[in-house]
Amino acid sequence: MSHYLFTSEAVSLGHPDKVADQISDAVLDACLAQDPHSKVACETLVSTGLVVLAGEITTNAVFDIREVVRQTIKEIGYRDCMSGFDHHSCGIITTINRQSPDIAMGVNEGEGLHKEQGAGDQGLMFGFACNDTSELMPLPIMLAHRLQTELRRARESGELPYLRPDAKSQVTVEYDEDHNPVRVHTVVISTMHGQEVEHSTLSEDVKQLVKKVIPDDLLNDDTLYYINPTGRFVLGGPEVDCGLTGRKLMVDTYGGMGRHGGGAFSGKDPTKVDRSASYAARYVAKNIVAAQLARRCEVQVSYAIGVPKPVSIKIDTFGTGTVPEQLLARAVSLVFDLTPKGIVDMLDLKRPIYKNTAQGGHFGRHEPEFTWERTDRVETLIKAVKQESFTVS
Repeated sequence: MSHYLFTSEAVSLGHPDKVADQISDAVLDACLAQDPHSKVACETLVSTGLVVLAGEITTNAVFDIREVVRQTIKEIGYRDCMSGFDHHSCGIITTINRQSPDIAMGVNEGEGLHKEQGAGDQGLMFGFACNDTSELMPLPIMLAHRLQTELRRARESGELPYLRPDAKSQVTVEYDEDHNPVRVHTVVISTMHGQEVEHSTLSEDVKQLVKKVIPDDLLNDDTLYYINPTGRFVLGGPEVDCGLTGRKLMVDTYGGMGRHGGGAFSGKDPTKVDRSASYAARYVAKNIVAAQLARRCEVQVSYAIGVPKPVSIKIDTFGTGTVPEQLLARAVSLVFDLTPKGIVDMLDLKRPIYKNTAQGGHFGRHEPEFTWERTDRVETLIKAVKQESFTVS
């Protein structure tokens, strides 16, 4: 294979879909803060001057859901009418029901056909890791997220006071035939701004931020920059673009480099394997790469509703593994408890930690609450691989 290009995008915390994600996860956190056993599936829609919450919640927590919504919007940066969407004046509609007792029977221990806690739904989930970066994440998505972090810093610090909360970034990386990053080919940034700034000023200011984020050895004279390529982005956010929970799956995960099972994360409590098993699959894949058992690794797990054990576990190392994939799969089954209850206990997921995941990506983060980013199973995994190899031989 010759050199090839791969592109990933990220969006800011003020992008309408991310506003919806953060509201859904803020509601989840409010429930878990008082009742760790809350069952939550909260969906959010944001549009011009309006927030709509729907879904199913069963909890003993008592809180003002509208205040949670307004505080979240305020923290994102939509604080006055200049941004077109205001936490003071937006309307809020809620239509929340309780979780179906038929689903609860399969999830609660001792109530369904299986006495252990079962999966909250059927489905397939993926985790991915590679040695592109120290975070063991693909380089394009990590750079795209870092650009959003820098834009937010410049906006909130007042360094670039004309910036507004809504923004998107996109990074194209050139890889060699061995899947090693060679250089950044193209950077695209579109950021909402005040009408007072000239495009030439914004373009140069943002280009300087890009050069602060992306290492010099990845940039050269051939790197292309497209900064607000339409020439104007004054109107943005929920004022002009409807946002929905769960509509940025690639942004949330691996930028398209790793596959996705299709289930969104935000607004779902950890009994929902769409979320918890995706975190666990990342945990497994990252430990495999950290153990140098592969340079690239994708883990697939699947579940049946109400059934505790995974239906299947598959490991794909894309030809970079140092041991057979079937052997890795057996070792993974020994080292990681991938039942729904095992995942929740292993990663300590019944905590109000989710609002922070709803912007900046769910993976490749250093914050302590991101327990699925630990590489604390490396030695145990290596021992299990050796044990399984000896057993087979």
